[in-house]
Amino acid sequence: MRPDPTRCLLLIDDEPAQRRLVTAIGARAGWWVRGAPDVEAATEILQEKGETPIDAILLDHWLPGEAGTHVIRQIRDVRPDLPLLVMTAQTSVAVAVEAMRAGASDFLVKPIAPDSLLAALNAATDRRQRSGELRPLSEKISKTLAFEEIVGSAPKFRAAMAVAAKAARARVSVLIEGESGSGKEVIAQAIHSSSPRGRKAMITVNCGAIPANLVESVLFGHEKGAFTGAFDRHIGRFEDADGSTLFLDEVGELPLETQVKLLRALESGEIQRIGGRAIQMVDVRVIAATNRRLTEEVAAGRFREDLYYRLNVVHVDIPPLRDRTSDIPALARHLLSRIAEQPGMRHLSITDDALAVLMRYGWPGNVRQLQNALFRAAVLCEGNALTAADFPQIQQESAWNRRSDDYHRPVLNGQSQTTALQHGPGITLYGDDGNMRSLDAIEADVIRLAIGHYRGRMTEVARRLGIGRSTLYRKLGELGIGEVA
Repeated sequence: MRPDPTRCLLLIDDEPAQRRLVTAIGARAGWWVRGAPDVEAATEILQEKGETPIDAILLDHWLPGEAGTHVIRQIRDVRPDLPLLVMTAQTSVAVAVEAMRAGASDFLVKPIAPDSLLAALNAATDRRQRSGELRPLSEKISKTLAFEEIVGSAPKFRAAMAVAAKAARARVSVLIEGESGSGKEVIAQAIHSSSPRGRKAMITVNCGAIPANLVESVLFGHEKGAFTGAFDRHIGRFEDADGSTLFLDEVGELPLETQVKLLRALESGEIQRIGGRAIQMVDVRVIAATNRRLTEEVAAGRFREDLYYRLNVVHVDIPPLRDRTSDIPALARHLLSRIAEQPGMRHLSITDDALAVLMRYGWPGNVRQLQNALFRAAVLCEGNALTAADFPQIQQESAWNRRSDDYHRPVLNGQSQTTALQHGPGITLYGDDGNMRSLDAIEADVIRLAIGHYRGRMTEVARRLGIGRSTLYRKLGELGIGEVA
């Protein structure tokens, strides 16, 4: 019998070493792992009577094709209700689509970090996250977007985009704060692409995914023999980003001792490999992002105050999706158009009743979760348009949230929701104090909305607004906004 209160994972894998590895990873997070060498053995475990129930299934070494889909269907015939995750070395989105259509709940690409595996298991079995993360999948759909291609017209979001666009042309550090999945990396990439450094690739480091004892080596590099296991010289990400931009995602996760060296690199441009004597000069522009409030981390002594001010030269605060619900119709259509570009996918429209379901949900995972929900629905949709029936999990979670109040949810009256559905992005006429906003502020929002809607085609923007190009550019200057705003 399993020790309570752990959850039970059935791992289907014929390699004992891999089963031991997954068992060790699962044990750290309270998972009891039962191993099966093949589907036949797994079926016997699933059909056992009186034993502790299985909470999830992990199928390792899954291969695309008829044999692979047959394996999934065999498992689904026995336990159609269990979360089923497949792991494979295949990286194609078409392979993921095939696995999901066969009945997989999630798709993980090897090699996968322990934290990513645990996050996928938790998302698959957590009642509040039954729509799944599908993070490896969504990363393959993402592409670099310019500012004018980023969808969103809510005033707080457009204000954040205006700040980011103005900061793009400068060398200063930028700190982007926002909840997980709100689009911080997309905005960081837009800042980099619009900067003079945009000709080179942006270097990304996820500080939260690196073990604390390896962070310094990843950032600054090490010499051969600097520590046990350092068999060769390693070039750090700061050197890789010389002349370009270094994006430090989840910078709040950095250990304090690494924060000291990061501060020195930002102040002087000097770095030193672990075990090395030479001081190297690098020209790196740093964009940092975090889902924490760094002011609170500074107050708690977990983040250096001097490093905070060095990173926070320009501050971009991204509002969560629940605070810009009027953007959901335009976002959904935009994301569906990007999903349609993937192998094995097709163009789908989305009905008003489906959009109403999406707008009633609180989206704790923000835009990333919306993209994942749309991808899952698009994979399984048999018609030409997504309807409310294609989002049963979102409807279930919305009902559960209404009962439990676990998540903040937007409150939309019928009129405001209808307006958002009919017209997509809207313009806010009233300020937070209940008074009318100034005409200049409203006009600036209209122009920003038009620039985004027509993807920066200024001739079309001017024509649709009924003004000349010279008048449009004059207004851009008077209102203090740029073409990318």
